[in-house]
Amino acid sequence: MNFQLSKFILAIVIPIYHIGILPTMAVQEDNSPSELQNIEALRSVSMGLNKFAAEFYKHTSENMGSNLICSPFSAGAVLSMTAHGAAGNTEQQMRTSLHLPNDRAIGLRGFQSLFETLNNVTNVQLSLANKIFVTKDLEVKDNFLNLTANSFKSEVENLDFTNTQVASKKINTWCEEKTKNLIKDVIKAEDLIDAVMVLVNAVYFKGIWETKFDPSKTLNKTFYINENTTNDVPMMRQRNKFNYGELSELDAVFVELPYKSENENDSTSMFIICPNQINGLKKAQNNIENVDFQQLHDQHQMTEIQLSLPKFQIESTLDLKPILKNMGMTDMFDNADFSGISNIQLSVAKVIQKAFIEVNEEGSEAAAITAVHMVRTSMFLRPEPLELSIDRPFIYAIYHAPTNSILFQGHILHLSA
Repeated sequence: MNFQLSKFILAIVIPIYHIGILPTMAVQEDNSPSELQNIEALRSVSMGLNKFAAEFYKHTSENMGSNLICSPFSAGAVLSMTAHGAAGNTEQQMRTSLHLPNDRAIGLRGFQSLFETLNNVTNVQLSLANKIFVTKDLEVKDNFLNLTANSFKSEVENLDFTNTQVASKKINTWCEEKTKNLIKDVIKAEDLIDAVMVLVNAVYFKGIWETKFDPSKTLNKTFYINENTTNDVPMMRQRNKFNYGELSELDAVFVELPYKSENENDSTSMFIICPNQINGLKKAQNNIENVDFQQLHDQHQMTEIQLSLPKFQIESTLDLKPILKNMGMTDMFDNADFSGISNIQLSVAKVIQKAFIEVNEEGSEAAAITAVHMVRTSMFLRPEPLELSIDRPFIYAIYHAPTNSILFQGHILHLSA
C-alpha cells in the first residue's frame, strides 16, 4: 500500500434506552495515596470533558434544524485517545479544545479510572468500548497501542482495508454488537478508500426510571413547535417530588428525573431544561456553559410536581469535521502531526457520530458511536406543588453523578403523534 497520503477515521456510536437498571459507580472510599490520586485525576478529566461537552453541544446545535441526540462524552473520549498520539501544534489544538489536563500522566490516569468506573456500574446498563482498526500494512507505535490499551481500554484489530466491503462490514458488526444492534452502518465502504486506520468509541445506556410513568395516564397533549405551530403528541404524566429549580441565565427551569439505583451514592439521571418562553430554546443553548449539572444535582431541591413529558425517539448522524474545526481543532484535518501514532504521515479524514435515544414510560435507552478515520496526508423553589408541562422545544442530558459525566445530550425541536 502506498502510504504517501494516509488518512484515518474517528467513528462514534451511541445508543440510549430509557429501560434498564443503573450501574453502581460510586467511587469507593479508600484513603490510600494511589486511590486519592486516581480520584483527583478522574475529577480533573471529568471537569475538562464537561467544559468540552458544553462547547460541543453549543456548536453542534448551532445550525441544527432538527431533533438532536449526541454524546459529548463519546466524542471527547475518542478524540482524547487520538490526541495522545498527536504532537506539535496538532496536539496543542486538540488538548486545548478538549480541555485535557496539562499533566499528561494525570490525564492518562484519569481516563483509566473513568473507563474502569463507568464499565463497572451496576444499577443501569452502561457499557463503553474503544477499538482501533488498522490496515494490515500500517505499523502503529507500541507506545500508542500500550497507552490506549491501558488508559482507554482500547482493543486493536488488523484489517485488509483494500477490501473495503469486507472491512466496513467488520467494523459495523463490532459497532452493532457493542450497541445492542441499535447503531448500524456507521462506516460505508467508500469511507475506507485511502484510509489506514479507524478509531471507534461506542457507548450504550439503558435505564429504568426510579418511578415509572403509568402508561394508562399517557395522553395526547399539545406540543408547541413555535408560537404558531402545534402538534398533539403522547405526553407521559406523573405526580411526584423531583429536583427542580430555575436557571435565570437561560430563562428556563430544570427538572431532574432519576433512574433506578440500589446505591444512594451512585446515581444516573436525565435533566430536562425547559425554556420559559415557547421560542426560548436558542437563549438556553447560547448559555448552556453556565449550567453546572453537578451543582444542580447536589442541591437536591425537591419539589412536588405534576409533570408532563413527551415520549420521544431520535436517531442522529453527525459529520463532526466542521464542528471540530470551529472549536479550534483544524490541523488534525489538514496539517496534522500524529507522529505519536506512526512514522507514516497521518491526518484525520472524517469524524462521524451516530446516536440513538428512546424515552418512554419505562425509562431510556441510548447508544452512540464516534469514529475517527485517519488518512495519510501530506435556583429558585416554589412553595406549592406546580404543573410542569414540557410542551415546547427543550434540552435534555443524561448525567452520571459519581463521575460528573454528561453521557448524552440533545434537544427536541418538534414532535408528532
